Amino acid sequence: MTRSSQLKEVGLTKEKSLKTLVENRTAYTLDKCELNVFETHQPAAMVPLTFNDFVVTSMLRGKKVMHLFDHPGFDYMPGETVLVPAGIEMNIDFPEATVTNPTQCIALAIDHQKIENTLSFLNDKYPRMGDTYWKFNKNNYHFQNSLEIASLLNKIISVCSSNMPLKDIIADLSLQELIVNIVQVQNKLELTEGEHKNSNAHPLSYITGFIKANITEDIKLGILSEKACMSKTTFYRSFKKEFGISPIEYILSEKIKHAKELLNLTNVSIKSVAFDCGFNDVNYFVRLFKKMEGITPHQYQLLLQGNLTIH
Repeated sequence: MTRSSQLKEVGLTKEKSLKTLVENRTAYTLDKCELNVFETHQPAAMVPLTFNDFVVTSMLRGKKVMHLFDHPGFDYMPGETVLVPAGIEMNIDFPEATVTNPTQCIALAIDHQKIENTLSFLNDKYPRMGDTYWKFNKNNYHFQNSLEIASLLNKIISVCSSNMPLKDIIADLSLQELIVNIVQVQNKLELTEGEHKNSNAHPLSYITGFIKANITEDIKLGILSEKACMSKTTFYRSFKKEFGISPIEYILSEKIKHAKELLNLTNVSIKSVAFDCGFNDVNYFVRLFKKMEGITPHQYQLLLQGNLTIH
């Protein structure tokens, strides 16, 4: 889990102010959104929750087990976001919640017109490649936060819970940016981790597949642009628009993901992992890993072995 993708924890409700020990709710209502902060201080199971608007939920602390769309329950941890359409009931388990270890989660309900206007603007001014449109993808509803999404959610929490006089305007701008970032993250998941493997389905799906297949190599931008039949400038802009990150950022994130898989192996050295991921400089690999994961590769190994606790 990338620690920098986790949201900042907000202050817990004082015990005497708690209305309930299960999903105690604090709400901040603005013009285009409503921020809800939920806390649970005791174990509970299958707690139902429904919103009238589309909701962006994200964990701040603790652990939940979410049940959505008749799918099997899944663990929901800090650093992750779950999207829930309007009117869809989520059922939530709190297996580890206690007074000393409560769960805390936000649910950001966004006005449907704000979402429609933002997506219409994107499709009009910045159309996607191929025959696809910008939209929320119901299949990729659970994902790890990007740094941008975590930063935006932190800002929205700060703005909504403040007393600043222009917070509706500031929040509105952040909401628009959040919507754009979410559809970009979902688009990346769709083309790289979902069923969207046909190179004819989207112009960049072959490129993401090529990167994954050659993740142990030193992949150059020029090679990718040639395979995409684009100039370097056009390829860079197209990739950044579709996925919200540059080709180089995507390559590095995939290399670190591969490094984490290798670090799961026993008796593997940091040096060999760096070389196996296409890094010629071990020190650069260590710095990059720490920047993206919040800990060094060696600390990650200790964490896997149960010999390190991250607070």
